[in-house]
Amino acid sequence: MKRGFISNRLHGGKKLSNVPLERKIQTIDGNNFQWIDLQNPDRNDVEKLAEKYNFNELNVEDCMTKFELPKLDSYDDHFFVILHFPPPTQKVGILKNSQLSIFMGKNFLVTVHQGELESLVQLIQACILELNDKSKKKLLGESSGDLLHEIVDTLVDDLLHTSRKIIANLDEMEDNVFDESKNTAKSIALLRREINRLRRISIPLKKFVLEIAKDVKKISGNSDDDLGLYFDDVIDHIDKVIETLDESKETMEIYKDTDFVLSTEKTNKVLAVLTMIFTLAIPSTIIGTFYGMNVNLPGGIEENPMILGPFTTFVVIIITSAIPAIIMLIYFKKLGWISK
Repeated sequence: MKRGFISNRLHGGKKLSNVPLERKIQTIDGNNFQWIDLQNPDRNDVEKLAEKYNFNELNVEDCMTKFELPKLDSYDDHFFVILHFPPPTQKVGILKNSQLSIFMGKNFLVTVHQGELESLVQLIQACILELNDKSKKKLLGESSGDLLHEIVDTLVDDLLHTSRKIIANLDEMEDNVFDESKNTAKSIALLRREINRLRRISIPLKKFVLEIAKDVKKISGNSDDDLGLYFDDVIDHIDKVIETLDESKETMEIYKDTDFVLSTEKTNKVLAVLTMIFTLAIPSTIIGTFYGMNVNLPGGIEENPMILGPFTTFVVIIITSAIPAIIMLIYFKKLGWISK
């Protein structure tokens, strides 16, 4: 069995063109099985397949729901599973997970999705474009269980790649947290949301992939443990994703606390300066208030003779305001409230 061919083609080779989100039904013939992919289907499309392969009507309802919790239902001749993966990164706003519904039997594999899983769409294109027998055998020459492994493996590889992007964002976030000129509170909140969303995808995904491996072996009736080993490799990748996300979550908590402490310290410094300015301005405010009254005061314009001419009042106010301010400044510095 030639593993990794499809994944390498998609990630290491030339990227195939994107398929727009439209209603599509693709039927691809494999080795004694058919792969039927329904992209953005209507209910009639799924019900026709349900009649042909005897699908449970509740499963039909589930796969037509835009957002359904992950689940797995096993039957004698097939099983039904719903898996979640990260949504397209180009979308904005509050994102919902991309949902993939799968019906798998010994001689068929049915996938239902909205076309948002780019790697899956590229995988379908690769199967369709490989027209010669040799290349097609490499893609579809095994069984429906092998093809299901390739699909899950490709999507989990994308999930692993996304988790590595989180690490890169954390390195950039560390520099921004300690840069006083940048406000990182919103960036931290968005990255924490992304980490939590990926954790909510990855943790259930591990459980369902384990169950899928058991059901694939039961339906195929193959005693060969090679396929189980390949699913174990997928589980290892999911474990790496979960481990990476757990470490990222702990790191983000540290960055959040650090940003809060630094922001508080910065705010306290600003408030300290403003408070100091206000405090030093108190004497001049009080004295200026008295001399703004329409009464005779020492040094006022009604006093004769004017010692300093017409600027006597101005000089008196400046001197009487500056002396208390200087005294307070010296006292605050002695207390250590004013530092370099």
